[in-house]
Amino acid sequence: MKKKTDNTKQKFVVCINNSEYPASLELHKIYCVLPDEEAAQDGDVRIIDESGEDYLYPAEWFVHIDVPHEVEASLLQAS
Repeated sequence: MKKKTDNTKQKFVVCINNSEYPASLELHKIYCVLPDEEAAQDGDVRIIDESGEDYLYPAEWFVHIDVPHEVEASLLQAS
């Protein structure tokens, strides 16, 4: 049985390494994480990058952050 994840709170990350994809990732930008359990097990994170499409990137290139509800709403509205 798969473990249920908490979908009530959106997850966000900040990019700390864009050296291999400077056109696709902005350093220090906040990105919304799309749920992908298989990617997470492989050490990756799925985000919508600067191309507007979702792609997998190494999770070590990002730091997970908690944002206040108001900031979360603003970030989700912008995306």
